[in-house]
Amino acid sequence: MPELPEAECVARCLRTRVLGSTITSIWVGRRDIVRRGIESLNWYAGARILDIERKGKCVVFTTGREGNTRYVVAELGMSGLLLFRGALQPLPQHTHLILNLKGAEPEIRYWNARRFGRIHLYDRPELETFLHLRYGPDPISLSFEAFATILRARKGRLKALLMHQQVIAGIGNIYANEILFDARLHPRRQANRLRSHEQRRLFASMTSILCAAIAEGGSSIQNFKIPDGSLGTFQTHHVVYHREGRACPSGCGSTIRRFTEERSSFVCVKCQRPPRRRRDGARKTSQIVK
Repeated sequence: MPELPEAECVARCLRTRVLGSTITSIWVGRRDIVRRGIESLNWYAGARILDIERKGKCVVFTTGREGNTRYVVAELGMSGLLLFRGALQPLPQHTHLILNLKGAEPEIRYWNARRFGRIHLYDRPELETFLHLRYGPDPISLSFEAFATILRARKGRLKALLMHQQVIAGIGNIYANEILFDARLHPRRQANRLRSHEQRRLFASMTSILCAAIAEGGSSIQNFKIPDGSLGTFQTHHVVYHREGRACPSGCGSTIRRFTEERSSFVCVKCQRPPRRRRDGARKTSQIVK
């Protein structure tokens, strides 16, 4: 968190308010937050913001100055926020970087309590290398045929595949759980063993859940808000995430259960049939919590 829908909402809000603004300076409170390109910091003074877009879970600012182009890449990590000054008064702890602007908004603040996110300052080749190594195709623009090809080529479990950023960009634990329930597929199903109709169902659930979350401003759980301080509302539409012990929303009569591996999964074992157990008596690697 933030995941793809939240990063998309951040980019859209920024685009409507600061596109065309000029960066007057960049204030850095913690130099270790700028993972790459700190030596180019002064170049951005006088650069104009030409575009703002989402790539995976990142927000990418395209800036131009004197015919040259450079990029500011904001990784939001587990708790990162990009906020206008009015949404974060006064300057609080954990504000690690400020883009000072000449335009409709005086500044954009990068706030991150847990510091898992980072800022990168790149030229074009560096940006392309970063995106190529970090992210697979975007699920919003991915065709079904390309998605099915990815599934057929992977032997791993479905949930792990959906959350693998180098395979499919932008999906995290919240939306992986919601997508798999909507598709009625268990997180431990093997990706390359899905039948054609299951592939189509998963693809439809993935696109519909992500697009619906974007339309609702994302999920404002923990501390997420978009740059103007507005909260998303898609958390009110979560049907399984952190709903353990509640009745399955499908009306099947079962309850939502939680099991933990690397991340928590929330499933209805009646609607999302688990794969058959291996006959070799392999150890269980997770614990069911009722």
